[in-house]
Amino acid sequence: MGGKKQKKLLVRILSASALLVLLQLWEGALPLLYVLPYGIAGWDVLCKAVRGIQNGQIFDENFLMSIATVGAFLTGEFSEAVFVMVFYQTGELFQNYAVGRSRASIAALMDICPETANLETEQGIEEVDPQDVAVGSIIVIYPGERIPLDGVVTDGSSAVDTSALTGESVPRDVAVGDEVISGCINGSGLLRLQVTKPFEDSTVAKILELVESAGEKKARSERFVTRFARYYTPCVVAAAAALFLLPSLLLILAPDLGFLSGTTWSDWLHRALIFLVISCPCALVISVPLSFFGGIGAASRCGILIKGSTYLEAMAKAETVIFDKTGTLTEGSFSVAAVNSADGTSKEALLESAALAEAFSHHPIALSLRKAVSAPLDLSRVGEVEELPGRGLRTFVDGKEILAGNHRLMEEAGISFVPCEEAGTVVYIAADGSYAGSILIADRPKATAAASIAALKKHGVKHTVMLSGDNTAAASAVAAALGVDEYHAQLLPDQKVSRAEKILEAKTPGSTVVYVGDGINDAPVLSRADVGVAMGAFGSDAAIEASDIVLMDDDPRKLALAMKIAKKTMSIVRQNIIFSIVIKLGVMLLGAMDLATMWMAVFADVGVAVIAILNAMRCLRIRE
Repeated sequence: MGGKKQKKLLVRILSASALLVLLQLWEGALPLLYVLPYGIAGWDVLCKAVRGIQNGQIFDENFLMSIATVGAFLTGEFSEAVFVMVFYQTGELFQNYAVGRSRASIAALMDICPETANLETEQGIEEVDPQDVAVGSIIVIYPGERIPLDGVVTDGSSAVDTSALTGESVPRDVAVGDEVISGCINGSGLLRLQVTKPFEDSTVAKILELVESAGEKKARSERFVTRFARYYTPCVVAAAAALFLLPSLLLILAPDLGFLSGTTWSDWLHRALIFLVISCPCALVISVPLSFFGGIGAASRCGILIKGSTYLEAMAKAETVIFDKTGTLTEGSFSVAAVNSADGTSKEALLESAALAEAFSHHPIALSLRKAVSAPLDLSRVGEVEELPGRGLRTFVDGKEILAGNHRLMEEAGISFVPCEEAGTVVYIAADGSYAGSILIADRPKATAAASIAALKKHGVKHTVMLSGDNTAAASAVAAALGVDEYHAQLLPDQKVSRAEKILEAKTPGSTVVYVGDGINDAPVLSRADVGVAMGAFGSDAAIEASDIVLMDDDPRKLALAMKIAKKTMSIVRQNIIFSIVIKLGVMLLGAMDLATMWMAVFADVGVAVIAILNAMRCLRIRE
């Protein structure tokens, strides 16, 4: 319901309430006058009830409320009929406001896609539809504009606001050569991007697709409520009819029965009407889906995309979390972790010699060595290079013979070296037959990884496992540093799946297993796990496609936040289910025994619904 409709409903509620008060104060008011405030408050409810009957969808809250209030009129309870309708519409107003808030939290994501892109052509800048921009084209992003397509910066530098996607308030600096994803907002600098993906494969398009399909996958709790309402409503209507018809029939056939003493058919009709008002399943039917919607919306604001409430529910039951190592718990990029120089050799000189020796290699280790040297490399200093497969290479730098490689190369050359026992890849350097030192290349753990694992255990995760294709020493060091309970190293992609299968088979009944990964080789395990979580901002498309939850900024801490949101959402869902059913059953029993008034019935229906809806809205307030 839009804002204008909400305002109109509020005006109707206030008008009907004012008229009801005036009629209550006017001692000579005719009963027929109560039809006026009743009509103002509830004409649309009556119309919906009639349309429902015409369409064969009889047993909904509009039908129940119409029967109950019209019946109250027939039994002379005029003020009660008006008040029940006014209070019911007040509950509808609360409900519409809550649903609007929940939808707004997700709808904000729908604004991340700009309608045009500034395409650079021979004739100048042309505004076009992002879907019409081909891969390889150059687009221009002016300051303050939202980036329409994924690409690589070819010119310019700026700070990019990624908060709409990741929930992070700190802008990310980008320059020439950096990848930029669609949906972000450009800061103060003008950027030129070379488009790397068509619109349908861009980050923003995938996010919109995930958001739009999130409602299709309902949790067990939602499905339970849907089934419950389908059978519950006809049953309570039948029970209310029996509560009226059976005693009324007995009043004719056997008026001397004890429990009928002093009652009339109108008394039993009033009890049945109270029973109908109480039985309305609004609190359950609205508050449970609203709770899930609120949880998904809160997660989206924090840069966590959840593809459906079923995964939110499964996440809340997680007791085991499996992590891929590289790119998930670690940075995913090799860098120089330590430089160990021999006597008489400076660390700077050792690092420069290694970088020059590896100057023409495209191996990741060579790239990390060159990146570690701040000054430009003079390649004219490098002589002939000889590759030594499985060992390293031999070259000449400034006329000196340089050996750079693993321990096998040192042993073959008969060079006495100091073994490096630290986890990672070690490059040993020798100059003119003498050992010069070693350089440790390592993939460092993410700064937030240890805190994430600690937070997961705080939220109820009992076991954490790390799977890695890296060597045992590197995997062991990362697992020990981060506090991972169990690790398995030197695994191929199919071995990761086998290991995950074993963990799934051994899980506690009723619990779930979560797998977190980012690479294309993680897609099979992401699909197999109870909940697959992909590092989405720079993770592979296959991993994002196969996952159930996407962490948009690749921060492991968001996994613990997702679990916090899931657990709080499920707690609120359970609270609403138990609260609604217990109150309704209790007041229904009192109503059947003629111990409940219409006012109690109104509370059991609308009052409980309002409380449940307000409780569900707490899901929207979950923050990091």
